Amino acid sequence: MFDMRPVGYLVGLMVMAMGLTMALPLLVDIAEGREHWPVFAESLIVTCIAGGLVALSCKNSMGQPLTIQQAFLLTTLVWVALPLFGALPFMLGETDLEFIDAYFEAMSGVTTTGATVIEGLDTLPKGLLLWRGILQWLGGLGIVIVALVFLPEMRVGGMQFFRAEGFDTFGKALPRTIDISKGVLNIYLLLTATCTLTYLALGMGAFDATVHALTTVSTGGFSSMDSSFAAFPGGPQYACVLFMVLASLPFVRMMQGVQGNLLPLYRDTQVRTYLRWIFYAVAMVVGYDFVMNGQFTEESLRLRLFNIVSIFTGTGYGDGDVTAWGTFPFVVLIVVGAIGGCTGSTGCSIKIFRYQLMMRAMGQQARRIFNPSSVMILRHEGRRVEDEVLQSVMLLFTVYILSLGFFSVALELTGLTLMESVTGAWTAIFNVGPAFGPSVGPTGSLIAFPDSAKALMILAMLMGRLEILAVIVLILPSFWRP
Repeated sequence: MFDMRPVGYLVGLMVMAMGLTMALPLLVDIAEGREHWPVFAESLIVTCIAGGLVALSCKNSMGQPLTIQQAFLLTTLVWVALPLFGALPFMLGETDLEFIDAYFEAMSGVTTTGATVIEGLDTLPKGLLLWRGILQWLGGLGIVIVALVFLPEMRVGGMQFFRAEGFDTFGKALPRTIDISKGVLNIYLLLTATCTLTYLALGMGAFDATVHALTTVSTGGFSSMDSSFAAFPGGPQYACVLFMVLASLPFVRMMQGVQGNLLPLYRDTQVRTYLRWIFYAVAMVVGYDFVMNGQFTEESLRLRLFNIVSIFTGTGYGDGDVTAWGTFPFVVLIVVGAIGGCTGSTGCSIKIFRYQLMMRAMGQQARRIFNPSSVMILRHEGRRVEDEVLQSVMLLFTVYILSLGFFSVALELTGLTLMESVTGAWTAIFNVGPAFGPSVGPTGSLIAFPDSAKALMILAMLMGRLEILAVIVLILPSFWRP
């Protein structure tokens, strides 16, 4: 019989821990003096009590390593439960959102998607703005640990390839798991602190610098202002580009770099490919702008660099109307949003590593046409790629594309236009952030979308962040057989 108690115990602890973080926006609201702090006091009490009761009721089950079934269920339930309680301040606070809108906002935060249904950010209490940033920061840290510790053992989309680098830890070597988690946390904290100080040095206020650092390092994209990063032109945007890129590099490589060994980061073909593709995308869009308009300015370069990196990394900050750039640049943005950052980072989407494997496999198949009798072994960074890894990568890519098509059609059936449905599905399944179309508000808010469309996007955001297969497998009866 399947034992739910270990899963319930861990979910309860995580919910309680998230509830404790509500003390931070509570203190900010007290300092601001707008009498909004009771919202977070009530939310904190409800969340901590609920999480604590669940954890206490399941505590007697601990002591054995989690099974694969329990691990999959735990991973999904965490991303379902945390937004559920994270939505409380949006329902009780000045935003006064209905449940579907509040859950949408919280899910978008925890999955680091960055799509929003809130308008008038400039007038909201600072506690709520900070809470949006905290949700994304917690979600960004969580997905990195899941990617490094859980997914390799789950064999989701080729992640088992990384077990050869010492990630084969789940249920077998707890100290190693703890070491990885601590190392990732230290890098995450270091990036966040450095980003905050950089924003402060470039002229941002302390509060805006803190919120934007939380949502930059998590590649989330929630801003404390309706105008997003357009309010901070110049130096802050260049700094944001740097930290968005750093946050979408493999955290394990950065751990090695901080320890004094930069060679693994430099030699990582995934990192080099990622940086090269960013350069190609920026060069194509800037070149198109020069050909069409016959001029080249620092502002034009900065806006295109900023927006392309923002979409590529899945952060979703915006500055200006990217649809006005023309059809070709817009298509480039859609494509890079479907690529995403590096594996083992806060970056979203399919990931560079999987595209590398697929391109190597296609090249090998092309060579076989001319040399059908030759024996070819697919390798990546000098290591053999097993057929199982390649098959899972191909499967994941196919499922992502099919999911994009499914959600596009489903969203259009709710009454959205073609542009809104396609970009809504794209932004949700790839966790990018912005959507485009006549119903999208001037600040990027999706509040005008039907509730049915928001519910579909909530599901798509969850599936996209957990790489689809980790969610789909839960509905397969064969998966639960002993």
